[in-house]
Amino acid sequence: MSRVRSIVSRRNAIVTTCASILAAALSRAASAQDNGKGNSMIVEGVLAYFGVLPAAVVRGHPESHAEGSMHGGSPEGQHQYHLILALFDAASGKRIESAQMSVSIMGLGHVGATWLNLEPMTIADSVTWGIFVRLAGPDLYDLVFKVLLPERKTAISFPFRYSHSGN
Repeated sequence: MSRVRSIVSRRNAIVTTCASILAAALSRAASAQDNGKGNSMIVEGVLAYFGVLPAAVVRGHPESHAEGSMHGGSPEGQHQYHLILALFDAASGKRIESAQMSVSIMGLGHVGATWLNLEPMTIADSVTWGIFVRLAGPDLYDLVFKVLLPERKTAISFPFRYSHSGN
């Protein structure tokens, strides 16, 4: 019985955490045009919200559970994090639910332009994209998300700078 409560409690914590990140980001939409300085920006009419969560938040779900198996499952070990990107039409505020995207990470332990593909995930009935990555130690990371929307021929670039405390 306590194992079931633990799983339900952990799932609620994940949903609540992700929903809180998105709610906080949405409440700051007025300042979203401050490109590259924070967790949101507008590029070519698309509003992007970026977040980082410890991978441990996702651990503990059985593989049959959506959060337990997303992105191949939460990696074990130190310095594992979950990068999240949510997209909206900047004019209407409508969530964008169809895209292909990748991220390039430059910082400690990430040299060069290796592109990692993000995968869609549904949290609280909303599509967001994510990937697990290793961010070792405190550093200033340059994250460039390339987003290709179905109706566009070229990708949109979202450059974020993330100051990681390494905790």
